[in-house]
Amino acid sequence: MRRARIAWAGGVHEAAVSANGQMLTLADGRRVAETEVVWLPPVKPGTIFALGLNYADHAAELAFKAPDEPLVFLKGPNSLLGHKAITRRPADANQMHYECELGVVIGKGGKKIRRENAYDHVAGYTVANDYAIREYLENYYRPNLRVKIRDGCTPLGPWIVDREDIADPMNLSLRTIVNGETVQQGSTADMVFDIPYLIAYLSDFMTLSPGDLILTGTPHGVVYLNPGDVVTTEIEGVGALINTLADDAAFYGLAERA
Repeated sequence: MRRARIAWAGGVHEAAVSANGQMLTLADGRRVAETEVVWLPPVKPGTIFALGLNYADHAAELAFKAPDEPLVFLKGPNSLLGHKAITRRPADANQMHYECELGVVIGKGGKKIRRENAYDHVAGYTVANDYAIREYLENYYRPNLRVKIRDGCTPLGPWIVDREDIADPMNLSLRTIVNGETVQQGSTADMVFDIPYLIAYLSDFMTLSPGDLILTGTPHGVVYLNPGDVVTTEIEGVGALINTLADDAAFYGLAERA
């Protein structure tokens, strides 16, 4: 099943999504077209874990070696946006790029989870576009707060696909499309640290809770974007997440006129 969170008719709803993604069914049975709703991040996360350099080819394109242990940093919930939302590029940034990532949603909490039991703790999967701004980066292991925790810098969605519906999350193709052109392609098979490893690693020193979110990193092929670019981050079997980039001045100007 594909499960979404939406805003519609003055309320926030959880909804099941049809196979073609065009119709949503609310808990009370009402049906609504996807064109009538505002898509929200499909999960209200507790802790958001994000991985740096978790694909060796991406580390190489940034002139770094693959890490010997996971490079994990935390993000705030304010960083998340839903499907078809607008992300703002700061006026002083010219090196902002997408990062197509598989998001792992924790369904059952626990501590010191064994690798062989890790998938039992997964609720499902979603798509993330964890934008980065190279001008703001301090170094490869310590992303500046302005890079990764800024408001609306991480579109997420469109929905969560239940764990049972993804046969092998470690063998999914990823791609990013900018203005209709494919600019990034990869596979989750190329992660340095796979999903069971990450769950075991994190839960070794802290308790994971239902709703926690793990963003598992991006493969090589990142390029810089311009305001007006329409970015689609897509993961096989999970979904296609659409986001539009706007510059701060234009965004606020439109907001004032509205």
